[in-house]
Amino acid sequence: MNMGTMMNRGEPNDLAAFWMPFTDNRGFKANPRMFVAADGMHYTAAAGHKVLDATGGLWCVNAGHNRAPIVEAVRKAAGELDFAPTFQLAHPRAFETASRLAMLMPEGLDRIFFTNSGSESVDTALKIALAYQRSIGQGSRTRLIGRERGYHGVGFGGISVGGIVGNRRQFGTLLTGVDHLRHTHDPARNAYSRGQPAHGADLAEDLERLVALHGAETIAAVIVEPVAGSTGVLVPPQGYLQRLRQICDAHGILLIFDEVITAFGRVGKATAAERFGVTPDLITMAKGLTNAAVPMGAVAARREVHDAIVDNAAPGIELFHGYTYSGHPLACAAALATFDLYAAEDLFERAIALEDYWADAVHSLKGAPHVIDCRSIGLIGGIELEPRPAAPTKRAMEVFHKAFDAGLLVRVTGDIIALSPPLILEKTHIDEIFGKLSDLLRTVS
Repeated sequence: MNMGTMMNRGEPNDLAAFWMPFTDNRGFKANPRMFVAADGMHYTAAAGHKVLDATGGLWCVNAGHNRAPIVEAVRKAAGELDFAPTFQLAHPRAFETASRLAMLMPEGLDRIFFTNSGSESVDTALKIALAYQRSIGQGSRTRLIGRERGYHGVGFGGISVGGIVGNRRQFGTLLTGVDHLRHTHDPARNAYSRGQPAHGADLAEDLERLVALHGAETIAAVIVEPVAGSTGVLVPPQGYLQRLRQICDAHGILLIFDEVITAFGRVGKATAAERFGVTPDLITMAKGLTNAAVPMGAVAARREVHDAIVDNAAPGIELFHGYTYSGHPLACAAALATFDLYAAEDLFERAIALEDYWADAVHSLKGAPHVIDCRSIGLIGGIELEPRPAAPTKRAMEVFHKAFDAGLLVRVTGDIIALSPPLILEKTHIDEIFGKLSDLLRTVS
């Protein structure tokens, strides 16, 4: 069989060349599982069977796969303007996309900087925070505060403020002048919480401890995920985010919400900031921004942050930062079509409408074999499994592989099954997801 025939069938001619990200390459290439098509709530596997997508791809396909309005918008844009630089030049669609995106943000966060991924959005937000502090005469504020178990992408800034050890240990000392809050996971007090756990607001006081340790005059910004996703669905305790906001205000520290996962309906609102009633100074985004059809990220900045940097700069370039593909024409077309689709189908409201049914299904796994915790908010679910003795992560990975073979895509992180389906799902899909998971948990040791 020649290469062209193989490629037409969606079969790769060689597995060796692609060094896969966040993957057991040796294990995958010994037993590959691949997708060749997608539509709506389902992928089609290379073997031919349908796979129900319970993860929105990688937390990113919020409006379902292969949606015609987005496909056509990208197709049309590709035939009109394949690329336009946004260094000292621009194209109209970039400004339209920024304006439309600003309308979805909390009031006052209406200055938009475009990136190409969540990782780039995080590093951009950190740099904006540092530039802001310098622009207002607070140049001693260079320290960045993250949180244990936080995931903020894979740039050096993101892994420095991040708190997942496996993402950090290979790469040396990372950025200096970084510290971390404790994480909020407290299974002893909060196991099987629906929505926000009752206990843990006091953990925000860690920031006061770091202020006392380092001095407020050294701290530029704090970055947290409102709902920590990649570490296994950690929902913020009641009052926790509000207290972080209060402490930041008291000490002149910028608050950054990493909403790469939570923005665009995942928790039933355009942002988790809106859902939880806490407005940060900067919001990072990606994933659902374009429904993952074209890579794109963004940072929404409070107008005062933007104006301080721009108005206090010398004539010329105000922020020496950017990307070749910032505001790419095809990405902008995908984003605009995605915004229209979210609105036309009331997808954010749909997430709220299904939240209770979803939560019931997540928590129906309490008492299933190996399950030690379930947690949920919006259309996000986390099912934590007891690790196998001396073999952590293996049980959840076995579920992952068996689920794929049974026609269900889940995400696993450590020994936690994480779920984040497209917002177009029906109750019948929820029933299928948790029916299959319940059956699969009985088949693993």
